[in-house]
Amino acid sequence: MRKKSMFSSVLGILVVVALGVGGYTFFKDLEGPVIDVSPNTGRVSPASVLTVSMKDPSGIRSITVGVRKNNVLNVIFNKHFDQYLPERTVEVPLKDANLREGAFDLEVRATDGSLAGFGQGNTRTVQLPMRLDTQPPRISVKTLPPNVRRGGAAVVRYTVDEDVTNSGVLVAGYFVPGYLQKDGSYICFFPFPYTMTAKDYKNSVEITATDLAGNVTKNRLTVMAFERTFKSDSLELSDNFLLNVENKLRHLAPNASNPLECYLYINNQVRAANVEDLRNISKDTASAMLWSGVFQRMPRSAPRAGYADHRFYNYQGKLVGESYHLGFDLASVRNDDVPAANSGRIIFSGDLGIYGNIVVIDHGLGLMSLYSHLNDSMVNAGDVVQKGHTIGHTGTTGLAFGDHLHFGIMVGGVEVTPLEWLDPKWIRDNITSRIEASMAQ
Repeated sequence: MRKKSMFSSVLGILVVVALGVGGYTFFKDLEGPVIDVSPNTGRVSPASVLTVSMKDPSGIRSITVGVRKNNVLNVIFNKHFDQYLPERTVEVPLKDANLREGAFDLEVRATDGSLAGFGQGNTRTVQLPMRLDTQPPRISVKTLPPNVRRGGAAVVRYTVDEDVTNSGVLVAGYFVPGYLQKDGSYICFFPFPYTMTAKDYKNSVEITATDLAGNVTKNRLTVMAFERTFKSDSLELSDNFLLNVENKLRHLAPNASNPLECYLYINNQVRAANVEDLRNISKDTASAMLWSGVFQRMPRSAPRAGYADHRFYNYQGKLVGESYHLGFDLASVRNDDVPAANSGRIIFSGDLGIYGNIVVIDHGLGLMSLYSHLNDSMVNAGDVVQKGHTIGHTGTTGLAFGDHLHFGIMVGGVEVTPLEWLDPKWIRDNITSRIEASMAQ
């Protein structure tokens, strides 16, 4: 009898706990899911695809998306989920929504998986005012067609007749953004990649803009493209050199089975990864010119290697690899001062693979200068520097075996020849004068 009483007591406690938990669950979640719609610009086109994200601790049960106009709701998307996950994202294309020009409300209803509403869950409804826009933006180029040589850079200034989410220049499909200026125009520095011929380049440059509704304009941008020749060298890799590379940079190729494999991995895979890293770093740029005048070359220095030098590597008489040298090597005395070539903001200071210790300075509008193989750095990311300010000292870090500075220039994430930016006449004729002339129109 006592055992039966104890069992009844325990059972009663469990029932009370279960009811408590159930009641807590029943009453705890009284809010519908959090809903976020992207892009939420207030403008859409028939080609728009909206991304709807939902969050709720009880999970997402269902979503309905409709277009409400003149108090009539036309459902364009409806989905019920078998599994109630706390986060859900769906894409809602508008191509079959039969939208008409003008204003409407986008209505999104999401229901969670709670027991509220006698098991029906909580529902949240959001209405977003929208307008159908089918007209692409119009771009007006203000600068004359630029003269640009292979491996060099150019500038274009333009206006767009409406607000845009992005605009800029496409070079063989590679997008280089333009930057909005105080007067409402846009300025874009863009490269002529060393890998392209003049013929291919001039046929591949487009100016583009995407408006708030997602309408895209692409127009051919006229450029006067000219060839430029680069040096080519054939180098023999000695066993002693390969051992030096392995001893110094083995950590960059931990799985290499021998010194040659170590070097080739660093020269190919690591180099390519570092170039991509620099491209990502270069996205952190100011929308205004932070520099002025000619870029300063490191004093008392002699050139050792040029931009886009094509190097072929042989081992025991057999071609084993190749690379392009995308900077300007300058040698002076050991641990010489390295000055900032122009004013700007430090966006990177640290170790980067084959570049060793490197400092990257943003000069605005996607224009960067690089200083690599440094023995040390005297600046940190976020520092503002003036032209001539000492940022570090020359060294042999990274894939370098003689004390020197590897000086580079990037435009839109692509390394271009630094020599143009060291020439005051080139800067005046191809950059500053063109911008000034376009503003005087």
